[in-house]
Amino acid sequence: AFWKWSWDELVTYDLPAVFDYVYSQTGQKINYVGHSLGTLIALASFSEGKLVNQIKSAALLSPIAYLSHMNTALGVIAAKSFIGEITTILGLAEFNPKSLPVDGFLKPLCANPGVDCFDLLTELTGKNCCLNSSTVDRFLMNEPQSTSTKNMVHLAQIVRHGVLAKFNYVRPDYNIMHYGEIFPPIYNLSNIPHDLPLFISYGGQDALSDVRDVENLLDKLKFHDVDKRSIQFVKDYAHADYIMGFNAKDIVYNSVLSFFNGQINT
Repeated sequence: AFWKWSWDELVTYDLPAVFDYVYSQTGQKINYVGHSLGTLIALASFSEGKLVNQIKSAALLSPIAYLSHMNTALGVIAAKSFIGEITTILGLAEFNPKSLPVDGFLKPLCANPGVDCFDLLTELTGKNCCLNSSTVDRFLMNEPQSTSTKNMVHLAQIVRHGVLAKFNYVRPDYNIMHYGEIFPPIYNLSNIPHDLPLFISYGGQDALSDVRDVENLLDKLKFHDVDKRSIQFVKDYAHADYIMGFNAKDIVYNSVLSFFNGQINT
C-alpha cells in the first residue's frame, strides 16, 4: 500500500504537511525553493489554491511542468514504451532502478540507437557543464532512490499526452470513481495567483526541462504580474548543474537569495 502514490499525492498531502509544519514553527510565510519534481508539485499546488496563504515567494529551478519536448533518449523511449504500466501489471509497485526486475526492463531500452547507458547522468539530465567528479561520485553513492511505479507512470503520461493533469487510470470507470469525470482534471497553471512572486531559472542544455517546455510554462504565466516574475536563463546549464554545479552558488543561488531578499518588505 505504501507505494500506491504518484506526485498527485505529493501535491495533496506531502507538500501541504511540510508547509503546515514550517509555518506552525516559525509563524512566518515561506520562501520555497524547488528543483525538478519539486517545481512540478509546487506549481500544481499553487494552481489549486493550496499553500498560497502560507507562501511568500517561490524559486523554481529546472521546472518540469511540461515534458513533451524532453530530449533524453532513454526517458522518451521509456515513457513511450509504457514501462511504468508494464511493471505495474507485473506487480512492481516500487520502482527501484537498482533492482534486478527494473534493471531487466531497462537493459533492452539501453540497446536502442542513441541511448548511452554507460553515462546515465548525462543520458538522463543533459550535458552538464559544471560538475566535478568528487561531487558526482558522492551523489551516485546514494542515488537514484526508489520511487513508486505509479509515479513513473504519471510522469510518463505527461510526456506522452503533453498536458499537466491528474493521474489517468485509463479506464473511464476508474477515473469516474476517483474524479467524478471520465478524464482526469487538468492542473490549470493560469490559476496561480498573479501576484505570487516567482523566480524561474532554466538551462539551455537541460534534457529534462527542455527550453521549449519551459517556454510553454512561461506562456501559461503570461498574465502574471510583471514585477512579480523573475526569469533566469543559464545557457550552459543542464539539469544536474543546478544541484551539483561547482559555480551554482555564484550563478544561481546568489540570484535566488537576492530575489528572496527583495520580497522582505513587500
